[in-house]
Amino acid sequence: MTITQLKYVLAVAEHKNFTLAAEKCFVTQPTLSMQIQKIEDELSIQIFDRTKKPIQLTDIGQKIVNQAKNIVNEADRIQDIVEQQKGFIGGEFRLGIIPTVMPTLLPMFLNNFIKKYPKVKLIIEELNTADIIEKLKNGHLDAAIAATPLMEEKIKEIVLYYEPFVAYIPESHHHYQKEEIEIADLNIDEMLLLQDGHCFRDGILNLCKNVSKNEVSHFQIESGSFETLIKLADEGLGTTLLPYLHTLDLKESDKLKLRHFKEPKPAREVSLIYPKNELKIQIIDALRTTIAGVIKGAIVFQNVQIISPLSKK
Repeated sequence: MTITQLKYVLAVAEHKNFTLAAEKCFVTQPTLSMQIQKIEDELSIQIFDRTKKPIQLTDIGQKIVNQAKNIVNEADRIQDIVEQQKGFIGGEFRLGIIPTVMPTLLPMFLNNFIKKYPKVKLIIEELNTADIIEKLKNGHLDAAIAATPLMEEKIKEIVLYYEPFVAYIPESHHHYQKEEIEIADLNIDEMLLLQDGHCFRDGILNLCKNVSKNEVSHFQIESGSFETLIKLADEGLGTTLLPYLHTLDLKESDKLKLRHFKEPKPAREVSLIYPKNELKIQIIDALRTTIAGVIKGAIVFQNVQIISPLSKK
């Protein structure tokens, strides 16, 4: 069997469809099917149960796929080792970034990175945390920037910075007169939240889990953007929490409505995460160094309390 054949097996296992797997591998469907059949004949087993729709792995097929992932990863490492030895920093690099980090962090480091490492073809995708974890495990991302800790056994995390939560409180709210607020001041029943699937939303729910006032709410609003939440708060429909970097670009009139927490400030941990096989580690190190160089002037908070980004089931 060959590495290429194993890649075909992995593609079918992922997409559960021979035609789609062939498209992703840039080969014809008969070619892919023939190569997989060769492996099955060589091993005298069936990897896929073709009678089911969508196609399913057999029990032995699942074990073969698990081993094939390791083999393909180790094969990719050979080229990686050669490039590291040569000191080469280049090639395609797929980076995922969560939506609540992308618009603030990316403009801070991207221009510096592409100027310093022009041979790297950076492919950036905005994804929620669940999709990032899945794509890292499947080899469809080389690294990602997400809120941590994620407690994923096969993923490494390098902390980039700690970003405090900042409250946005309209003038009509009774906490507006406070210079600083405490976690106990929060009322989840009047909090304007991001839509489900955002880890920043889960962080707020974890922060507020013990302080709900259980008041009767006449509406529930969840939005996909901080800008919408801010406008709704200005209409007197509630308060919201923002990540610190997002507050830097607010209008001066809106900054007057920001209230920082007393220390230790609740904060999220933002990290560069990547598979433990450490493929393309030289590019990962270059990213970490570049981001560290631009972020240290923007984030200066020390006394913080890390809030988990994981949804509590």
